[in-house]
Amino acid sequence: MHSWTFDDMPDLSGTTAVVTGANSGIGAVTALVLARSGARTILACRDPERGARALQAVRRAAPGSDTRLVGLDLADLSSVAEAAGHIAKETDGSLDLLVNNAGVMALPLLRTADGFEMQFGTNHLGHFALTHHLLPLLGTGGMSRVVTVSSLAHRIGRIDFGNLDAARGYDKWRAYAQSKLANLLFTAELQRRADEAGRPVLALAAHPGLSATELGQAGPRLAGRTWAAKLERATRVYTQPASAGALPTLYAATLPTVLGGSYYGPRLLGGTRGAPGPARMSARAQDMDTARTLWDESARLTGTPADAI
Repeated sequence: MHSWTFDDMPDLSGTTAVVTGANSGIGAVTALVLARSGARTILACRDPERGARALQAVRRAAPGSDTRLVGLDLADLSSVAEAAGHIAKETDGSLDLLVNNAGVMALPLLRTADGFEMQFGTNHLGHFALTHHLLPLLGTGGMSRVVTVSSLAHRIGRIDFGNLDAARGYDKWRAYAQSKLANLLFTAELQRRADEAGRPVLALAAHPGLSATELGQAGPRLAGRTWAAKLERATRVYTQPASAGALPTLYAATLPTVLGGSYYGPRLLGGTRGAPGPARMSARAQDMDTARTLWDESARLTGTPADAI
């Protein structure tokens, strides 16, 4: 069986893509490969300095590419709205690909600027709001795709509608798994609504397996446990590089035969590494009643129209 690699990327000339969290790890690789393939690529990053360095790195590695930088803090809904406005100006009114990649993992209990639990607020609600703001750009120039990055951790996730704000207790790993399950439920409901409305939008999801990125170090650092951050770095010997972790995202973003609502990830060792292909979703990730309820609640929390698509 042929293993899909970067060499299988199609020519993306004439298309426009946005990648959130493009300053490091999987997001940086995703943005670089899209730019090398000819897409006008917008790096949406929270930290201006790191974003500027990432932009220069892409331009050096993909000379002649059309790459832009937009500030985006997914933990602040006002920043999300402002970023969407900047993206609209950079895209000339049409967006072919939105990669909802940015995320945080296993943080101590923190709050977003709007008071949400940080992991749910960043990983799910921030991307939910961004996608809603960008809906007028999606599908205007033909079929568009929204690829949202989930995780193997979604399999242990449950959506606790009575404790989305962590007011009744908090466990960092349960909160992370909940946010990653929310990513998949969002993908399923976005696709259902796009199909119902006849919108040319494919909603897809991907996960990177076990990949070596900076994601696992933020939580220990914020909790003041530098030893744990060092331990996380040491475990990278057991993980695949970020370049391999980006393959499922790019596979979902460009494979001609994908079906809306599909989920992709590494195929080997329980989905932890290897070439990309279809990935297994938990039964809870396929519960359309929960997906609809989560959509409506997310719209309420973010102040976006529930019937925008």
